[in-house]
Amino acid sequence: MNSLCGVLISHIMDEKAKEYFEKATNHLNEANKELYKPIEDVVSFQVCKNSLFAIENYFKGFLAQRGFETKSEETLDHLLERCRLVDKKFNQISINTIDCSADHHNNKFCEEINKVSSCFNAADNLDSFLRKQQII
Repeated sequence: MNSLCGVLISHIMDEKAKEYFEKATNHLNEANKELYKPIEDVVSFQVCKNSLFAIENYFKGFLAQRGFETKSEETLDHLLERCRLVDKKFNQISINTIDCSADHHNNKFCEEINKVSSCFNAADNLDSFLRKQQII
C-alpha cells in the first residue's frame, strides 16, 4: 500500500511541476512579445510582472518535481534558496538584478526599460538553465 501511495504522490507532484513549467513558459513568452514592440509601445508593467511570474513558476516547478510543496507567499529569493539547497547548480542562478525579488507581490514593478530588460533576462536565463540541465 505504501508504494502505491508513493507512486500516486509522485505522479501528482509531476503533474503539478508540469503545470508550473507551462505557466512559466507562457509568462516568459508574453514578456518576450511585449519586448518586441517598438520602445514607445512597450508596457513595462507587463514585461516585469510576466518575467516575475515566470521565475516564480520555474522555481516552484523545480521544487514540485523534486516532491516539495511551496506556498504562495514565498519570495523569489526564498524559492531560489530552496532550489539551491536541493541542487547546488542553482548557485549559478542570480536574480540580484531584480529590485523586487524579495517580495514581488508588493506591487512594486520596474518602470524603466533597462530594469525591465533585467527582469526579463533573469527569467530567460533561468529558462535556458533549466533546459540545459534537462529539467524541462
